[in-house]
Amino acid sequence: MIRLGFVFLLAFSVTGCAGLPQQACAPGQQAMLSAELLFGRKIGDRVGVSEAAFRSFVDAEVTPRFPDGLTILDASGQYHDRQNSRLIREPSKLVLIATPDETENREKLAAVAEAYKRRFDQQSVGLILKPACASF
Repeated sequence: MIRLGFVFLLAFSVTGCAGLPQQACAPGQQAMLSAELLFGRKIGDRVGVSEAAFRSFVDAEVTPRFPDGLTILDASGQYHDRQNSRLIREPSKLVLIATPDETENREKLAAVAEAYKRRFDQQSVGLILKPACASF
C-alpha cells in the first residue's frame, strides 16, 4: 500500500502543473484555461502606476499576446510584505483571460507578469490558473 502511494505521488509530481484536468464542457462550449492576473499599483508607499500607465502596459504587453480579448477590473488588494514584515493594502487591477491551455499561452502569461514586475518595480504579480468551459 505504501509503495502504491509512493508511485501515485511520484506520478503526480512529475506531471506538476503542465496541464490542468480536461473539462467536460456543455454543448457549444470549449475547454479553456482561465487566467487571473493580479497587478498591484503601489510603488513604494504611493500609487505609482496610474490609470494611463496601466493602460499603456496593457496595450504594449498584454493585448499583443492575447489579441482575442480580456477583461480588466478595478480591485483592492493586500499582501504581506516579507521584506518589511507588514501588511500592504493597495489599489489593484485584475485581468481575466480565457485562452486555450497550451504551453505557449502559459509562457505568454508568465512573460506579462515578468514585464510588469520589471516596468513598475514590483515584488510579484499574482497568477491564478483554472480549467474552465467557455463560449463567446
